[in-house]
Amino acid sequence: MTFSIAKMAKDARKASHSVANLSTAKKDAALKAMADKLIERTEFIIEENERDLAAGRENGLTDAMIDRLRLTPHRIQELANALIEVINLTDPVGSISDMKVRPNGMRVGRMRIPLGVIAMIYEARPNVTAEAAALCLKSGNAVILRGGKEALHSNLVIAECLHEALLEQNIDPNAISVVPDPDRAVMNELMTLSEDIDLIIPRGGEGLIRFVTENSRIPVIQHFKGVCHLYVDQFADLQVAMNLLINGKTQRTGVCNALETLLVDAQVAAEFLPAVNQMALEKGVKIHACENSISYFEQAVPATEADWEAEYLALEIAVKVVNSFDDAISHLEQYSSGHTEVICSQDYSRANEFIRRVNSAVVMVNASSRFSDGGQLGLGAEIGISTSKLHAYGPMGLESLTTQKFIVMGDGQVRS
Repeated sequence: MTFSIAKMAKDARKASHSVANLSTAKKDAALKAMADKLIERTEFIIEENERDLAAGRENGLTDAMIDRLRLTPHRIQELANALIEVINLTDPVGSISDMKVRPNGMRVGRMRIPLGVIAMIYEARPNVTAEAAALCLKSGNAVILRGGKEALHSNLVIAECLHEALLEQNIDPNAISVVPDPDRAVMNELMTLSEDIDLIIPRGGEGLIRFVTENSRIPVIQHFKGVCHLYVDQFADLQVAMNLLINGKTQRTGVCNALETLLVDAQVAAEFLPAVNQMALEKGVKIHACENSISYFEQAVPATEADWEAEYLALEIAVKVVNSFDDAISHLEQYSSGHTEVICSQDYSRANEFIRRVNSAVVMVNASSRFSDGGQLGLGAEIGISTSKLHAYGPMGLESLTTQKFIVMGDGQVRS
């Protein structure tokens, strides 16, 4: 039977009506069943994931992409835990805020409601399949998940687990749909189905996101690349700065909250950069150094203009010496991708000025960029990190997957 993305969208639209009206208890029971299924089917999930990994190696996927693609028993347990965390989050659907009494006695407020049908377009990250499904279900939305061909077997087996759990809970399984055909033509058609899909969230490389943004007839929330910066201020504790650099750059390279650029105040460059050189040699980090920093490194290549905009997703980092705090801010204004910026400083007023002047989605003081994550920031599983300022900005949790309608309570008022 030929697959039809148009039919999948219509089935999702129908399912969205029933999901929007599920009680919190019913949604939480379904999430618990979904988490249990993932653990129960761990061995089978890993077998299917290995098929994707083998194909990825054969097709020359980078180490960073292979790492994003890989599922292990520990990662599957983390996925299940993320679903359980969503259970513990407050259900935003139906919450009422800002109730005010008008002069004529009417009470006016706003109620949170689901967006409807959300389409996720993403690449080789099978964890997104489960996390996005959980967040959309809890927020009362239906979701269509279109992953990359690199993770097709992984995504389909995860979807199978989720569907089994929904059926056991008597919930329409069309509330969570995984596109089984990775053909680009299917994605192109999906982006035209504005009658049945309310929002598209692309998550992946910059090329994918720009393609979706430029070609979709449906509103898009962009999750552009993470060119995350660490600025080591002249008032920094340099040991803290080194810890932030090591964690942000080397703990896990193939993620959007990894550091990609290091800015160092000229006042501390002579003391700090030799230590950075030693760290880079020990951990195999390739340095792209500006003309004022390259002399501190035994192994570095000259940085080019392109390096200040690069998302390496690898053991590589661009290094630049800045003459002042204002120079660091100017660099961020020109090259930031709007994802996450970190300042390392012991000066309270300087740190607060950084927070005020830098308008990326997440701004941090003396904390690793790796905390720029929905789970780490208290949202539970995230559907992504929005670099669009409209509707949602930063890690998107449950509330970001809802909107608000006005509600009016009267006792017969008419307008004169």
